[in-house]
Amino acid sequence: MNELKVLCFLLIGSLCFTGCSGATNGESKSAERKLKIVTTTGMVTDIVLEIVGDKAEVIGLMGSTVDPHLYQPFREDGVQLNGADVIFYSGLKLEGRMGDLFEQVRQQGKPIFPVTDGISKNRLREPPEFEGHPDPHVWMDVSLWKQATEFITKKMIEVDPEHAAEYQQNWETYSAKLDELDQYAKQSIASIPAEQRVLITAHDAFGYFGEAYGLQVLGVQGISTESAAGVDDINKLVKFIVDHKIQALFVETTVSENNIQALIEGAANKGWQIRIGGNLYSDAMGEEGTYEGTYEGMIDHNVTVIVRSLGGQAPEAGLHGKLKLESDSIF
Repeated sequence: MNELKVLCFLLIGSLCFTGCSGATNGESKSAERKLKIVTTTGMVTDIVLEIVGDKAEVIGLMGSTVDPHLYQPFREDGVQLNGADVIFYSGLKLEGRMGDLFEQVRQQGKPIFPVTDGISKNRLREPPEFEGHPDPHVWMDVSLWKQATEFITKKMIEVDPEHAAEYQQNWETYSAKLDELDQYAKQSIASIPAEQRVLITAHDAFGYFGEAYGLQVLGVQGISTESAAGVDDINKLVKFIVDHKIQALFVETTVSENNIQALIEGAANKGWQIRIGGNLYSDAMGEEGTYEGTYEGMIDHNVTVIVRSLGGQAPEAGLHGKLKLESDSIF
């Protein structure tokens, strides 16, 4: 906590010294200089890139293996935020440990936006175990992340009206892709036998996914990876797995698989063999530069792996034939 206070102090000093460099509505910008946009998670970074195209430089702070729930800001993050013209982050307390930094930047008048502000409030989940705060994993429902993308478009048009036409065109093109992805998820998951439409993962990041696409979702841990799973939690899930003859469960790329292994061993002790259906992307996307390292590829991967592992019908290479799934992670 002391390190975070020092970082905030340094950021305040730097901001006071340099002043706000962000471009606001109505300000002109040099043709030689692109806007600098700083983002947090890969999911936010990717949709910002889709909207701004080549009209801005986009710098994401969190890589493909980073858990945003646990992310501790570095000194360099303060420097990047200070030098940004615009900042987009997910919000809903997902990047909880960066909250003080965001507030300091906001107080200096820099354009900073949580993209989840663009999502209809009546569409947010508020599980009782999350102390009254909305579930932040909204990108798991493509229709909700589409709302976040439209919000980014509107804010970029306000900040940089000179390129409004390009931002609007990029939004319309990407919106159609998201609609296709959403439809693929609905149709593919509907092909899973009804009794097998149960998704068990390491932590409860797939609530929106389950509600949108018709799956019962169970996580060993709670919504945040900072929560811990107790023995009772493990035993209850083991009983559920055995009683309902669940065929597969799933590992998340940013969460330890220790609890998943505990479920497998517990079920085996009761005479039921369950396998790992594959790796899913939950709080971070795949490796940068890969199809799975895009939001579209992330969801395509998750849908395809889940469907094929639970007995449904989906092409092995996914919606666009771009996935490269290891056969032993699916069957």
